[in-house]
Amino acid sequence: MKLISATPSPYARKVRIQLIEKGIPFELVTEVPWNSDTTVPLYNPLEKVPVLLLDDGRAVYESAFILEWIERTHPQPPLMPTDDAAYLEARRFMVLADGICDAGLLLFFERAREPAHQSQPWMARQLRKIEGGLAALERDIGERAFAVGDRLSLADISVAAPLGWLKVRAPDLDWPGRFPGLAAYYERLSQRESFKATVPYAQVLRDKVV
Repeated sequence: MKLISATPSPYARKVRIQLIEKGIPFELVTEVPWNSDTTVPLYNPLEKVPVLLLDDGRAVYESAFILEWIERTHPQPPLMPTDDAAYLEARRFMVLADGICDAGLLLFFERAREPAHQSQPWMARQLRKIEGGLAALERDIGERAFAVGDRLSLADISVAAPLGWLKVRAPDLDWPGRFPGLAAYYERLSQRESFKATVPYAQVLRDKVV
């Protein structure tokens, strides 16, 4: 099994943490999916990472589906609650976290445009989404060790992904200083070996994207 990933990608980091937490061996293939020499389009027609390449030649793509595929095919140890109410609560956190990721990427690439071509209203809208999402996480997680229940779940993994990404790609937002409860939660999670092994760092976008 191989995982095509980009080092700063919050979507890929979720899958990497899940695989490590479950003890599933995999080969990490690091690429910059925006560069012209990427192999990602050979496996994912949507041209995005992560992509999970199975030993039988099949490709599983889109991070939300990969998380589900892994959870279904490798159920132990479980990373989702079995109780319906807790399961749905975990999914709610996952949707919120993905929304922060999506807005963050839109903001990042708009900022990459030439200043004369940047849309200030567009960037303000994405920033509102990010800040609103972070405020909701701060409120809903509070001082708990985990987002749902008393052990790590995909909710925690999903929430941590944009938090780490924002530190790398949007440090000026200073979310740890503005959301100290969320910062303490992220710091606790960051002590886990799976988080230490997947700390995001920037890659160079060699080819022009916008």
